[in-house]
Amino acid sequence: MATVTLHPGKERPVVHHHPWVFSGAIARIQGPFPERGEVVDVQAASGEWLARGCWSDGSQIRIRLFTWNPNEPLDDALIRRRIERAIDGRRRLGMLTEDGACRLVYAESDGIPGLIVDHYAGFLAVQLLTQSMAQRSAAITRILAETLAPRGIYERSDAEVRDREGLPPASGALWGATPPERVRVRFPGDLWLPVDLCSGQKTGAYLDQAFNRLRVAAYCAGAEMLDCFCYTGGFTIAAARSGARRATAVDTSETALNMLRDGLTLNAITMPVETVAADVFQLLRRYREEQRRFDVIVLDPPKFAHSQAQVERATRGYKDINLLAIQLLRPGGILATFSCSGLVSSDLFQKIVFGAALDARREVQIIERLAQSPDHPVLLTFPEGEYLKGLICRVW
Repeated sequence: MATVTLHPGKERPVVHHHPWVFSGAIARIQGPFPERGEVVDVQAASGEWLARGCWSDGSQIRIRLFTWNPNEPLDDALIRRRIERAIDGRRRLGMLTEDGACRLVYAESDGIPGLIVDHYAGFLAVQLLTQSMAQRSAAITRILAETLAPRGIYERSDAEVRDREGLPPASGALWGATPPERVRVRFPGDLWLPVDLCSGQKTGAYLDQAFNRLRVAAYCAGAEMLDCFCYTGGFTIAAARSGARRATAVDTSETALNMLRDGLTLNAITMPVETVAADVFQLLRRYREEQRRFDVIVLDPPKFAHSQAQVERATRGYKDINLLAIQLLRPGGILATFSCSGLVSSDLFQKIVFGAALDARREVQIIERLAQSPDHPVLLTFPEGEYLKGLICRVW
């Protein structure tokens, strides 16, 4: 096993149990040069042993750390213990149900960097996002099959981080049955949504918004709602179940809108819902010109900032859509606005909405602050695991 020595002064994050070691922190390597995904030890410049992790030759995050115990081998038994612990945590939350959905393993936050496991009504969707996890695919599949006995395990390793790891995208059945084109899944609040595990966004659904849909829906009784970047319509369906008067749901994907329509049928929704396949930015400007007004507007856009270099542009994008939404709300209306860009902090996001409110010349009050659902826990030594932030605001 190779031993990686850090530059003087670079050991502090490791000592504090942050799971990433960047390439610039590495001074030298002793022993055989590590292969992709291979286990390495990490030591300080003084020679003090610090941690053990897996090597990656394709990423600026050169080592992902798994253990700070020198007597704990980084083997399949460790992976099994971490997976079992993560699953037990979701059971304790009451989120692992036969027909429900939740995130079972959340990578670094559950002590298994590079591994995502989501549960959808008995099927598991797995993302193997690093070289080390890709090489352990067979072991991880076996552990999941033995631990949960799912209907099937399907790989969705098509996230962009695979490219940064020097890995091609990968998808397909790993074990058991292949999921059907639509899996009927029950979400919190007894909302039923069709999920496409094989080709839907992320691993099929936005599990991180499961409880936020209910919080937003609490403000929708009797309201005319505009659901922007709606995907398969979780916010729209939750609003309908809470007594909304009508809704307009907007997404660029006609496939997603078709699934939204299926979801309306699944939930026996009779509320009028207009589905619009359009660019949200352009449509909001058109609605402003037409002087359309709404009681509730939801903004749940995709990630705008994928790197630090994109934060400034992302800031402009967030401000633009929030400004437009504020202008479209009736006095006393509700704006539920979200950012899933981890590089945009909660403080920065609030400042963006503040700037939009100033430009719109409207008074805006924060009523609630929202975050990702509890099956996406945030490890205190890994704050990067906290990415979703939301504000429910009253606009006067």
